[in-house]
Amino acid sequence: MSRLNDKVVLVTGGASGLGKSGATLMHAEGAKVIITDINDDLGKVTAQEIGGGALFVHHDVSKLTEWDRVIDLVIDRYGRLDVLVNNAGIVVVADVEKTTLADWRSVHGVGTDGTFFGIQKGIGVMRNAGGGSIINMSSLAGLIGYPLIFAYSASKGAIRSMTKSAAVYCAQNSLGIRVNSIHPGTIATPMVAGFESDVEEQGEERIKLLLGEPDDVGHMMVYLASDESKFVSGSEFVIDSTASITEGLVPG
Repeated sequence: MSRLNDKVVLVTGGASGLGKSGATLMHAEGAKVIITDINDDLGKVTAQEIGGGALFVHHDVSKLTEWDRVIDLVIDRYGRLDVLVNNAGIVVVADVEKTTLADWRSVHGVGTDGTFFGIQKGIGVMRNAGGGSIINMSSLAGLIGYPLIFAYSASKGAIRSMTKSAAVYCAQNSLGIRVNSIHPGTIATPMVAGFESDVEEQGEERIKLLLGEPDDVGHMMVYLASDESKFVSGSEFVIDSTASITEGLVPG
């Protein structure tokens, strides 16, 4: 039997990168997949590539009203939500002195607010269905300092903390909802490629690494979405091939 047979899965930022990988792998394991993104053209193409009834929905995760619309759509169509992957995020390359208020609000609107809204809405629908799994995409930048991406690092740290607080809340209230975070290292995604380009333009020296593949993270999403992880909540999963204990690496 497929590991995710008929589970209803919602993946934000699912048009490309880690979200696309996770959605594709979860669909291959039998899940009913809904991907959301602000990139309509790419999102529709990705849903077609996944096939098997995968659905794309336009979704700006930084807006609470958008969450209401998307969750209502999922419940109307499928009757429940079993797995939510809060994956959407953006990065601005700027240190603490160069980060503008607009930069800060933009990064946190998508990453921090978007994840908060997702956790809150996810709990609201999953508790009525007897449980589920919420997977939050953090980063190595949420664990250790990355001065060139100050706002992003702060957002990913907030996601890590929200994950643990929400996990304890769900456990204390016997909701049957698991909440975990994933912390990728340097993964070959469009966002990381753009980050590396910006860093090089600023003249920063880097250590060239073998990049991880999106599926390295996608397989972890499958595990956390499946019943194999039924006793796993409040945990952080670092996928980095030693990056967190090696100097000079670029976070995912």
